Amino acid sequence: MTKEKIRKSSLEWQKILSENEYRILREEGTERAFTNKLYNENREGNYYCKGCDTKLFSSEMKFDSGTGWPSFFDSYQNVFETSTDYKLIYPRTEYHCAKCGGHHGHLFNDGPEPTKKRYCNNGTVLKFVAEEKNKK
Repeated sequence: MTKEKIRKSSLEWQKILSENEYRILREEGTERAFTNKLYNENREGNYYCKGCDTKLFSSEMKFDSGTGWPSFFDSYQNVFETSTDYKLIYPRTEYHCAKCGGHHGHLFNDGPEPTKKRYCNNGTVLKFVAEEKNKK
């Protein structure tokens, strides 16, 4: 299943994103470690892309990697596209939202079972929506 891509000009993105969100999503920036409140978010719920509201991760996929960024061992299917980033000394796998193209972070092979993957995500570009508990 192919998602229809969102195409906007830089000016259109700047109108809907904060300066920091724009820097990360559109210019492939990175937030400082341990600075985003979602790093310590432990409620049940889902994480969405701030660029297009695509549901990316469940709280059940989240784990404490100790890195300072929200980390997940898996994502929902077909929500990311990857490329190779050569900005550091060694190549890294970078991932972007498949719908809006927004940069979210890097994918590493040092996560927990069952995938052994670590999606190291910038919390600034995630929107967390807590699950409503049924009240009876």
